[in-house]
Amino acid sequence: MHTSSFFKRILFVVSVLFLYSCDKEYNAIGADLLGENHFDFLQYTSDVVAHNQKIGPVDATNLSINALGIYNDPAFGKTTAHFATQLNLAALAPSIGANAVVDSVYLSVPYFSTLKTTNTDGSHVYELDSIYGGQAPIKLSVFESNYFMRDLDPASNFTETQSFYTDQTAIFENAKLGSRLNNASSPSQNDAFFFDSKEIVQKVTAADGKVSLARSVPAMRLKLDNSYFTTKILRAPAAKLASNDVFKDYFRGLYFKIETVSGSAGSMAMMNFKAGKITINYTEDLVTNGVTTRVPKTLDINLNGNSVNLLDQTNVNASYTNAVNNPNTSLGDTNLYVKGGEGAMTVIDLFKTPGELDLIRSKGWLINEANLVFHIDAAKMATSNEPNRVYLYDLTNNRPVVDYFLDATNATDPKKSKYVFSGIINKEAVTNGRGQTYKIRITNQIRNLVKYADSTNVKLGLVVTENIGESNFSKLKTPNSFTSKMPKASVMNPLGTVLYGSHPSVPEDKRVKLQIYYTKPN
Repeated sequence: MHTSSFFKRILFVVSVLFLYSCDKEYNAIGADLLGENHFDFLQYTSDVVAHNQKIGPVDATNLSINALGIYNDPAFGKTTAHFATQLNLAALAPSIGANAVVDSVYLSVPYFSTLKTTNTDGSHVYELDSIYGGQAPIKLSVFESNYFMRDLDPASNFTETQSFYTDQTAIFENAKLGSRLNNASSPSQNDAFFFDSKEIVQKVTAADGKVSLARSVPAMRLKLDNSYFTTKILRAPAAKLASNDVFKDYFRGLYFKIETVSGSAGSMAMMNFKAGKITINYTEDLVTNGVTTRVPKTLDINLNGNSVNLLDQTNVNASYTNAVNNPNTSLGDTNLYVKGGEGAMTVIDLFKTPGELDLIRSKGWLINEANLVFHIDAAKMATSNEPNRVYLYDLTNNRPVVDYFLDATNATDPKKSKYVFSGIINKEAVTNGRGQTYKIRITNQIRNLVKYADSTNVKLGLVVTENIGESNFSKLKTPNSFTSKMPKASVMNPLGTVLYGSHPSVPEDKRVKLQIYYTKPN
């Protein structure tokens, strides 16, 4: 009994010493769990300088997610998103028999969707994700493109990947060939296309002649011109279909052109075109023992070659234009316009008060939590779709901050992963509540800055993000005074938000601040 008691006391002492050492070494686990409960920690609020920075055309090559359609944002303006892509044969050197004739050709690209209901008859009800403008129609035309999207840049002696930029619509417009391929009689296929949430239902005929229904998730499903694909694919010289390198020069790709429909504000979808394909259904002769029969065949072409998202900006909001063209880099701006695509970002400077950081370092504060909190200007965002998330990064070095790397949290919805680092919008606690703030935790960034005197106080960048898991960067066509790159996930997102800035004219309770919670050393 005495031995047991002794070991319990030893264990208690060791545990206390361990916890104490963790605190002395700026353990981050506790900070991650603090949330809004800061107990008896002391609070310090530091002024920051935050100003706008225009982005301009940006490399939009081979994005994992692309915008397609028209989005009218009152706070920013109108964005028209076109798309161009190379094609790849799913199977090389296909054996195409005699008298091959196309029966049907369909282009299919699945939407992002969630299954809501399964009915008793086996049908399904889906809800589309990342659709802006609902089912407002747009004009969609798909053309053969004659522009060759090469892999490597000749300007670099073919040592670097070729970049294609958001402002190159004219190149693909001038390179389109012939008439549009989605020439079905139904306007929903072209002149009045909309993003339909209905599941795709197809009749399937088995070998025994029985017909059944095949159901699949909602998708852009376009009927394409039969005669064109009969000539272009089924009657192509065999050598043109022998390898994808040759095929991509023979059939250089598709150009998806978007135009306004009269009386419609338009709509836009975020899409994974690389999951898309063209399916050619055809019949050919089969000779068996001198008897000729017609047999069905299928040939697939994938939309997974080089691609580019092309963005046209029109009807730009005057306040937005003025803000990004005339930033106040010394005091910060009154409003921060953060927009994805060919948009704008925020540049943030911490500890701009002379001697502030050195004073904090001299006091030896133990940093328990540090947050940047951005308040949304509700009046300016009143009728605009709000981005679900913003992303903070090390602008000086074009890389994520340390808190991003250290956050291993995952969510069912991957867009909500890294929820300790966050940047996820905080909304009013009512049905369809509007956004109020974005909070980003940079505890470790500030902890290291305070603890190590040789740490560099880097500039930070704030952008919208479509995918928090995407940490790579895209090149700007024209570098600015702060950077030559942009987070790729921001290029994917067409939305924007208007935040209160750091200018002294901004009300104190709305002004962007760095909040630090700390304890004094023993």
